[in-house]
Amino acid sequence: MAKPLIQMALDSLDFDATVALADQVAPYVDIFEIGTPCIKYNGLKLVEELRARFPNQLILVDLKTMDAGEYEATPFYAAGADICTVLGVSGLATIGGVINAAKAHNAEVQVDLINVPNKVECARASAEAGAQIVGVHTGLDAQAAGQTPFGDLQDISDLGLDVRVSVAGGIKQSTVQQVVEAGADIIVVGAAIYGAPSPAEAAREIRELVDAAAV
Repeated sequence: MAKPLIQMALDSLDFDATVALADQVAPYVDIFEIGTPCIKYNGLKLVEELRARFPNQLILVDLKTMDAGEYEATPFYAAGADICTVLGVSGLATIGGVINAAKAHNAEVQVDLINVPNKVECARASAEAGAQIVGVHTGLDAQAAGQTPFGDLQDISDLGLDVRVSVAGGIKQSTVQQVVEAGADIIVVGAAIYGAPSPAEAAREIRELVDAAAV
């Protein structure tokens, strides 16, 4: 099987701290995700900075677009984003707008299934509309209530859609093998790396675990 990509969630509001963290973990991750609070606070300047510093990583901007899809996503693609996210609950018109913006910049779209009642139906419709990635996402509040993304991940992976499946939601060293075996193409890791005493060491460990599980 193809080795899954590791996506590092950059969630700090601090511009310099975000760039410094990215510098530490860059050898071990494939995608830098500028998290929603981070992009709201720092805007296009951070996209441009990461694009310039890390030409070998993909840049995902977690806009979680809910309306005005093409209008909202366009400047972020123009600034260097490879992927922007749009909420599945926004509906196909908004998803289609982000897809249009992505096509204009030879980029990709991730549809985030967070809080979508029928995730299977939304994933199918998103794939048919032209999205390249669907995201199985258990948010921080849901994690605090004890929820995990693993059941939804299995359901979406079993569909066999022509998309990559991303999974996010409290993933750490002890659960990496489970998400790889469930069919994740992109594994999103946040606190397990940035909350570690050595983020670089934690990222290296997760890289090794992902690569070993995918053999």
